[in-house]
Amino acid sequence: MLQNTLARARQARRDDSGFTLIELVIVILILGVLAGVVVFSVRGINDRGAVAACKTEIRTVETAVEAFYARTNGYPNAMTDLTAGANQFLHSAPEYVALAPANDGTLVLTAAAPAGCPAP
Repeated sequence: MLQNTLARARQARRDDSGFTLIELVIVILILGVLAGVVVFSVRGINDRGAVAACKTEIRTVETAVEAFYARTNGYPNAMTDLTAGANQFLHSAPEYVALAPANDGTLVLTAAAPAGCPAP
């Protein structure tokens, strides 16, 4: 009985030839397709994050300008007026938004940002 079992096990090992080349190629192709799908999905998430950060910075700078006006009864001349000195309304200069005075004396917020970020 034991010899029959051992003989069958030896025969099964001799008949086992492993994976064929075609099977391995198919598995590699499937893994490549799945990896491509994941890469493109993650890239879209990062783009949406940059647009959301830009929109948030626009609202933050607008609020800081309003607070500056309320405290000093005038508008800031540059972004450094909001980020330095006794009237510090922002902890650091924003990455996506710039503040500059226009020719007519008004302020202009410009968004140097990723595609999809609205103009302030």
